[in-house]
Formats: sequence, C-alpha cells, structure tokens
Amino acid sequence: MTVRRVVPDIQVESEKAMTISRDFYGLLGFEQVMHQGWVMTLASLSNPTAQISFLTEERTAPVVPDLSVEVEDVDAVYAEVIASGAEVVRELRDEEWGVRRFFVRDPNGRVVNVLGHRRRAGDTPPSRAPGLTGRRSTASPSR
Repeated sequence: MTVRRVVPDIQVESEKAMTISRDFYGLLGFEQVMHQGWVMTLASLSNPTAQISFLTEERTAPVVPDLSVEVEDVDAVYAEVIASGAEVVRELRDEEWGVRRFFVRDPNGRVVNVLGHRRRAGDTPPSRAPGLTGRRSTASPSR
C-alpha cells in the first residue's frame, strides 16, 4: 500500500480565520494552492506533499476530518478497513472535484479522510501533488 501524502485538516470558524491562517503559515513557507470558500489548502512549493488544509465545514460528509491521507489505491484500502471492522464514518464515493474518498474513525476517535485521485484511462500519475502550480489557485480541492 502506497501513501502519497498526509495532510492535517484544521477546522476554523470563518473565511476570515482562513485568511489569518494563510498569512501566518506563509511566514513558515506555505502558499495557498487551493481555495473553495469552505476549504483552503496551503503547501510548500519546494516540497509539495507538505500541506495543511483549513475547513469551515465539510460539504459532502457528516463531519470535518482531522486529517487526510492520500493513497494510491483507495478501493483496496477501503476493503481492508471494512474487513478490519473499523468504524466507517462516511462510505466510499466519488467527489465532483476528482477524488474518490471515505472517512474512517481511528482507534483514538480521530476521523481520517482517506482519498485517491481518480484518473481517466490513459492518464499518467502526477509527478507532483495535485493542484500545485506555483501560484495561488482556486482549483478544485484535492481533499
């Protein structure tokens, strides 16, 4: 099983709090790579798998996750999670922004967003984390 990246998800109260967070983490070398109003992701352009996401809400699930884990084969991971008996908080499904994901509760009660990027036939895997273009973007979320 291949893990591509792990992203802490931080729930904030408002879009203003996102802006304040963006400015603070910018001091540490992070830049905004995605913003959808309810979710914003910051990343290091020199290390694109170093990311932090901020959410005011979760639009397609019952809870804001504590972290996101991108895996190579989300369907295989989902099958393993189901077989283990772990609590699935949200069933596996495709999102309109190009990811396939599910939520599972870890043994400490944290909710993990497990995702994989969908590819069309003939697509090659990205060499960098999705959404990283070297500039601020309002591209679809990579969550």
